[in-house]
Amino acid sequence: MTPTTRPTRHPAGHPLRRDVPSTAAVLADARDFAAMRRYRTFPFDDHRRYLQQLETLLRTLAAQGVHTTLCLFDPTAFAGYCADHGLDPDDPGSRSRYTAAVACTGASLAYDGTPLDRLLPLLTEEAARRASWDRATTLLARAGHCAECGHDLAHAAFTRATTALQHLLTALGDGTHHLVCTLPDAGDSLRAYLHTTGTPDGGPPQLPESETLVFCTVLAAALAQPATGAVVCRTTPTDDPTGTPAGTPAEPAPATVRGWRLRDAWPDPISAAEIFDAYCTDPETDEPIPPEHRVDYAPGLPLPPPPGPHCHP
Repeated sequence: MTPTTRPTRHPAGHPLRRDVPSTAAVLADARDFAAMRRYRTFPFDDHRRYLQQLETLLRTLAAQGVHTTLCLFDPTAFAGYCADHGLDPDDPGSRSRYTAAVACTGASLAYDGTPLDRLLPLLTEEAARRASWDRATTLLARAGHCAECGHDLAHAAFTRATTALQHLLTALGDGTHHLVCTLPDAGDSLRAYLHTTGTPDGGPPQLPESETLVFCTVLAAALAQPATGAVVCRTTPTDDPTGTPAGTPAEPAPATVRGWRLRDAWPDPISAAEIFDAYCTDPETDEPIPPEHRVDYAPGLPLPPPPGPHCHP
């Protein structure tokens, strides 16, 4: 290589370094970490120390003004990526290429100095949200057309889902609402979350755009499937109904949990007893568990009838 083509070596603190973003893929799960240890070139042998070293690196890059994106490293997906691209999985360069690809197509978060033990659950939740969205989109794409009217079933289900969400929020009214939509699926359940606050004057709540899109997509997939999905909402009052004077210590106002079964392509209210059983039964052992402190279990609120005829596959 001639001197004119030799690359210039810049120290870590060079001003150009701040203009080059970084990406880090983390093995958040101990089982995923153990799976990577089968590779000779993987240099770590302790998951806790690995996370500590990663956090030190992230802080160092942040101190240098480098923007870093954090994503999840999936050993199974990595092996598949290497097989598809003819790469050696026991090569650090292959891990680097996979990390770059995942940062473009998978779930990611910008590192903002938040401790890694608080950031990883958010990243894992974002990955689950993305997976549910992708799977729900696939289910809708396969829905086809109505056997009776010929309408696109995916479009009809999404329209019905947005209408159902509007009716749900109107019925719930004032308060801070955390809604969860679930749909049983092969191997696991699809889940979507929506967090919003109703206004006392009955005006439309402010809905986060990305959360709302994912929630309506999963809800639409649930409405279009023969399997029974569900929507559960935990509502916390925005005002203290007890009239406790300002500055007086008091317990938070109780939350109220309600539920709807997604049946016949529309939310159908679940009774208080059913929602209590769902929350107070261990899903693995079917043994009863104590109810949460200061949580009321109430029946789902009735909604207006669904709009128009229901399209069928």
